[in-house]
Amino acid sequence: MRFGFHISIAGGFSRIVERAKARGCETIQLFSRNPRGWKYSSLGEKDVEEFRSSIMASGLFPIFLHLPYLPNIASPKSKFYSRSIDGIAMDLERAQQLGAQYLIIHIGHRMESSEDQAIEAVSRGINQAFERVKNSVILLMENTAGQGTEIGYNFEQINKIIERVRQKKRMGVCLDTAHAFEAGYDLSRKDGIEKTLESFDKAVGLRQLHLFHLNDSKTPLGSRKDRHWHIGEGYIGLEGFRFLINHPSLKHLPGIMETPRKDTVEDLKNMKVIRSLIKQE
Repeated sequence: MRFGFHISIAGGFSRIVERAKARGCETIQLFSRNPRGWKYSSLGEKDVEEFRSSIMASGLFPIFLHLPYLPNIASPKSKFYSRSIDGIAMDLERAQQLGAQYLIIHIGHRMESSEDQAIEAVSRGINQAFERVKNSVILLMENTAGQGTEIGYNFEQINKIIERVRQKKRMGVCLDTAHAFEAGYDLSRKDGIEKTLESFDKAVGLRQLHLFHLNDSKTPLGSRKDRHWHIGEGYIGLEGFRFLINHPSLKHLPGIMETPRKDTVEDLKNMKVIRSLIKQE
């Protein structure tokens, strides 16, 4: 696996490669704009050019863009539904501008809608975004912990969304280990991981899996509470991650950590731990 972190864009894109290298990253994830607001500025041509040049020189690959937190296309009655589709379309364009191969989205909260209505709303929103932006960026849906009215916490729901998307070749999945564990998929043991992969392959297909978010869980199996924790220090534990990252069907995939941090020191600790689990061939 190629390992990396979500890297802050504070101070501009020119600082991303430096921050990534300081953490020993081989791949990165970033926002293209403020993740907690709707407003955004256009990407500056010079800033984009410098960013793309620095990424090419760094050897960082693949590059993942993450959609901001506010968009929610799982609630069709929400006044923000159309705005959320606009947000996906905008970041599909920005991903291409920045040279990112993938855009990750949270599937969303159904709110007062039924599960079926939410699934239909998500697929409809993705179809509309794809019609507006025709490029090669792959859209990755991130599985959820099932907290509150979240959908996408089981693989069958994710598959139902993909089935309704017309341009299926532009779709994929980002599997968050903490969310999966919190939703009831036991990734702490070898047999649990094998069972989870079998379930994923049957429902969605392993070919659709493009990325892992490698996060331990601060809450127990099936808790439905989204709480990321440091690698090996949560309920998934070291053995779970050891088996996962060395699995023959998974070790070619990139892994991005979204573990808690106050400074670089926590990231360095998590990178050291995850790399210590790699089995030498």
